[in-house]
Amino acid sequence: MSPLTRRSGRQGGELGRLTRAEWTKFRSVRGWVAGMTAAALVIVLLGLLSASGDHASCAGAGGVEIACPAPPVGPDGTAVSDRFFFVHRQLRGDGVITARLTSMTGQIRKPDVTPGRRNVVAGVVPWAKAGVMIKDGTRQGSPYAAVMMTGAHGVRMQHDFTHDVAGLPGGVSERSPRWLRLTRSGDTLTGYESADGTRWTRIGTATPAGLPRTVRIGVFAASPGDLTVMRGDLGGSGAAVRFAEATGVFDQVTVRGDTSGDWRDDDVGATVDPDGSVHHPGRASRSGGAFSVTGVGDIAPAVEGPTAERPLGGAPAALVLVIVVSVMFATAEYRHGLIRLTLLAGPRRGLTLPAKALALGLVTFAAALPAIAVTFAAGGRILRANGNAVLPVSLPTEVRVVAGLAALFALAAVLALALGALLRSSVAAVITAVVAIVVPHVVATTSILPDSAARWLLRVTPAAGFAVQQTVPAYPHVLSHDAPSAGFYPLPPWGGLAVAAGYAALALGLAAFRLHRRDA
Repeated sequence: MSPLTRRSGRQGGELGRLTRAEWTKFRSVRGWVAGMTAAALVIVLLGLLSASGDHASCAGAGGVEIACPAPPVGPDGTAVSDRFFFVHRQLRGDGVITARLTSMTGQIRKPDVTPGRRNVVAGVVPWAKAGVMIKDGTRQGSPYAAVMMTGAHGVRMQHDFTHDVAGLPGGVSERSPRWLRLTRSGDTLTGYESADGTRWTRIGTATPAGLPRTVRIGVFAASPGDLTVMRGDLGGSGAAVRFAEATGVFDQVTVRGDTSGDWRDDDVGATVDPDGSVHHPGRASRSGGAFSVTGVGDIAPAVEGPTAERPLGGAPAALVLVIVVSVMFATAEYRHGLIRLTLLAGPRRGLTLPAKALALGLVTFAAALPAIAVTFAAGGRILRANGNAVLPVSLPTEVRVVAGLAALFALAAVLALALGALLRSSVAAVITAVVAIVVPHVVATTSILPDSAARWLLRVTPAAGFAVQQTVPAYPHVLSHDAPSAGFYPLPPWGGLAVAAGYAALALGLAAFRLHRRDA
């Protein structure tokens, strides 16, 4: 065995011994154990209380209030919006659809200027869509691929709701039509576009999950609502979505392959009012080989609605208790003059603070993990029982939220411990930790700050770690108010947690440096 290996082994054994000693020290103080237990109870109690008071209902037949229906899910289990008008026919096996889009128009409901008079203007929203599609029937959430013209993002090829490939930019008009083509060969669908119907540009390919041999093929139109972001008096923002529809006019529509049946019209995902009528129906007409298709709704991931992490709103309050306990775990030895005894018990001074941090981090993680898991699971069931249509998430996402938030609690504990050892003042360390971790999250997510300032705070402070609990991502091809006040964080989940880990490591390193130079 080399000297380096022996030295590493001795240090590992020494760290383990010191960590056990710090754990014994922690559990011997009832106040610290009670504080960590109280933090876990705060997570559970505040979360379940919030979920119990959160009720929702939707209008059913005859005006009777019923639980809101769960959103449809796509092939990968993602909650989706699947509402559009589809003119289609049956296709067996391989085939091709080609259509020339000659215009794309629409109308948008704007805020009323004159009371009692509807303010409807001509126009299309940025992600309005009109194009060609191959889809597994007309069931909401079924796999599909489509090539489309959008209101402001040029030609796109999308499939299975979450996948989006950009084609050429620009718009469409009678003087400058756009040709769209979608081909199927086996399990592969390929999208093309052309300005003249002769020279074609390939956009991309797709393999929709589970697409059967017999599908529906045709032209479609859809339009999500018009999103308006409103600024508050204090600088925050809110969003409102108003009705919008889009109309695509197609001609020279050809379908090659084993087709059967006449063209059919379907208002896929149409909402039916209590009186049995369709709310904002789509429509289509055919004249001389031209198709005019008008649709509302969207074909995209669903990002609006109660999210699975909603019951975890008590986490910031619980973090305050964790911070207090963690700071006291560091400063108590300085306050009572016991730091010299601790250093004598572990002559390797460089291992003293890491051992204390490791013991505290493990204790915090072990206390937070079951509390978060219970709150996440039970709170979700309560929300659904109260009529809320909670957006579904996958099992890996659930595990990431529970384990990641528990890891954030552990990192916050280590950061607070390091601040206590660095500042050696309980009051100063608690205030600093709360201001660094809890306050940025609170002010960024409560519509107090402008969206840009809120996003900046959640990038550069330890509060970035809260991104680990976000279950619904912000998709670039979905128009939404993706601000912290709406539950969207500027960093990806693990990226945000890495920022919090970086702050904890930096503070621990500075505290260890000070401890190396001075005992008390």
